[in-house]
Amino acid sequence: MSFALFLLTLLVVTGLVWLLDRFVLGKRRGADAKQPWWIEYSVSFFPVILIVFVLRSFLVEPFKIPSGSMIPTLLIGDFILVNKFAYGIRLPVINLKIVDLGSPQRGDVMVFRFPPDPSLDYIKRVVGLPGDRIEYRDKQLTVNGRPVPRRQLDDYESRERLQYFPRYVETFDGADHEIILEKESPGFVSRGADFRHSGNCDYNSGGLACTVPAGHYFMMGDNRDNSSDSRVWGFVPDQNIVGKAFFIWLNLNELGRFGTFR
Repeated sequence: MSFALFLLTLLVVTGLVWLLDRFVLGKRRGADAKQPWWIEYSVSFFPVILIVFVLRSFLVEPFKIPSGSMIPTLLIGDFILVNKFAYGIRLPVINLKIVDLGSPQRGDVMVFRFPPDPSLDYIKRVVGLPGDRIEYRDKQLTVNGRPVPRRQLDDYESRERLQYFPRYVETFDGADHEIILEKESPGFVSRGADFRHSGNCDYNSGGLACTVPAGHYFMMGDNRDNSSDSRVWGFVPDQNIVGKAFFIWLNLNELGRFGTFR
């Protein structure tokens, strides 16, 4: 059972007990009679669960970064907040959009349900919108026939691997973000198992080229040579979107990272 479903179940159960006590059982008890423990706990926890459910389902949700695929933007151990309404209001659990407030843009860092296993949440950067032609050849990203501008910075020092890696600033529609590459890693991409709309992609020794189908997005990690993303497992459908990541609120290993992500 997912946490969202578990929270919804708690909300329904405690809410029903609260209603039952308020309109039926409470009137039958004497003024000085004590509430049974199961009613007392349900009535006490119901408003707390309701607030958490509304905040988590429609406003912001916390996530922890488990891998290094988004280095240097996000590090392992970063606790982040995700805007749940940036791309529209969705019903909890079934993730059905009921109010359209916007759509992902190139360069957004987005949390989504992993297409091969929707019980898992992934986080990557949006590089391709519906209808875009995405090419990644010899480690150069091209969108609709135009190479994405990038300039090299000082090397990135990986504390986990005790190595330095080439670091670049990449620009999408005027917004900058950093990526890292590995000189020793090959430029081609190993194709995974067939995925939905896999016929939209062509793979060769230099890399790949994909046309993003309608209602889908092409995602990549900023740690380009250490990221399992759309190059491997395919496109992210709109119904899998969770929200837009926008804020680091904690990293126990690096307290100075608070608020460094936008």
